[in-house]
Amino acid sequence: MIRTLLALDGALVRGALAYVLTVQGDIDVVAELDRFDELGPAVRETRPDVAVVDLGLFGADGPLEYAGRHELRCPLLVLADPRRCRTLGEALRTRIGTVGFLGHDVDPQRVVEGVRQLARGEPVIDAGLVVAALTAESPLTNRETEILEIAAEGWPIGEIAAKLALSPGTVRNHLSRIAGKVGARTRIEAVRIARESGWI
Repeated sequence: MIRTLLALDGALVRGALAYVLTVQGDIDVVAELDRFDELGPAVRETRPDVAVVDLGLFGADGPLEYAGRHELRCPLLVLADPRRCRTLGEALRTRIGTVGFLGHDVDPQRVVEGVRQLARGEPVIDAGLVVAALTAESPLTNRETEILEIAAEGWPIGEIAAKLALSPGTVRNHLSRIAGKVGARTRIEAVRIARESGWI
């Protein structure tokens, strides 16, 4: 039985993946987490054979840096957003035998196979993620980059609009499009992703 820990953002996604894994017969989900700071203690307590984690949970840390600092002894299967190219590129330059990488939108069955491969000590890598990391260009237009750079300084929408001679509605529309392009839920998250990716 492959003891597996899930550390993923979003109860619905995490629960669905837990179900897919547990019905396999050879995989047992021993813990489900949604917070980065719970990962180290949970791994030490449950001693999983494989931990499936969301790259976004690591923040500024890479998976290997975190694993080393917290002395995690199990392989990590990292699910990554291809749009977070710089973070992804840095993560991909790790020892693939210890950390496997799949896109966060892969078929759940691919995650099942990834868990089995890592449990056997085999490498796991998504070719699509490698391509995304190697072709990391900003998805933002020049205007969107300009707006996000100003927003990153903490300016409110009204002042961004006045500074660029735009209407507040236009600025809001730009910020909404920016969030969609970079895979963010908020303006603050969009700024963080763009900085991590080297776009601003």
